[in-house]
Amino acid sequence: MSGISDYYSMFSDYLTNQKANSVNTRESYLRDTLYFLEYLSDTGTDPLQADEQTVQGYVDHLHELKRSPTTISRNLASVRCFYKFLIFRGLVENNPAKGIKLEKTVKKLPQVLSGEEIELLLAQPDITEPKGCRDKAMLELLYATGIRASELINLNIKDLNLRSGVLYCRGSKGVRSIPVYPSAVVAVSDYIYRMRGLITGPESGNALFVNLNGGRLTRQGFWKIVKGYATEAGITKEITPHTLRHSFALHLLENGASVKDIQTMMGHADISSTQVYVQLLDSHVKQVYNNCHPKAKLG
Repeated sequence: MSGISDYYSMFSDYLTNQKANSVNTRESYLRDTLYFLEYLSDTGTDPLQADEQTVQGYVDHLHELKRSPTTISRNLASVRCFYKFLIFRGLVENNPAKGIKLEKTVKKLPQVLSGEEIELLLAQPDITEPKGCRDKAMLELLYATGIRASELINLNIKDLNLRSGVLYCRGSKGVRSIPVYPSAVVAVSDYIYRMRGLITGPESGNALFVNLNGGRLTRQGFWKIVKGYATEAGITKEITPHTLRHSFALHLLENGASVKDIQTMMGHADISSTQVYVQLLDSHVKQVYNNCHPKAKLG
């Protein structure tokens, strides 16, 4: 039988050359599949001989390790994709992961910031310094457009038309144009024309946002930036860059935007991904009612 590295390499080539997945999705599939293959190796199971009972055993193994329902669901999806590849290659006839069902869990609604918390967060960077000026531009642009953190750090200067106030976001599903509100345009313009040149270097290229060493900023670096300013602002919610994306969607919905328009701006392939914000809005309205209605407060 082929070794783990052989299956892993073939699957990696398949995802890279045959499937139109984002880099993050591809890395997730490969990481999960490698873990599954290592599990098979530890149990002395040939991947080509694995059956539904084998995959169920792997799922039970993940439960024993106390992996979250989301992590287990993602792992199972990766295993299904791996066996679809093996079927495509003619190495197996059936997908042993296809019939595995997971217990349904209540999906947790995403965390969002209030308008006041957004203003507090945006007020933290010191725009008299190159780092603070850059950070202010990134936070403003993220909240203005609702793009993903990975899309933000991959932006090039040419992706933003400052005069028209439009961002051209190049995601895995193509290019989408998103309006940018004036104060965000001002923040990005200030960074580009006043501070970016002070921190760029040979590795900068056309990257819009660069780190203090002159290279393109990383997702991990931006995550730390958001967490740091949230702490400085006294925001106690557990937030990530994605929290600004969720806040963007909810605040648009609160102010009358349609789900379809929000879907387009956020780059969701399936509208069901956007409809979660309708649930979030309903939950938010109920919370406001319970907190503010005098009769509700009496209860």
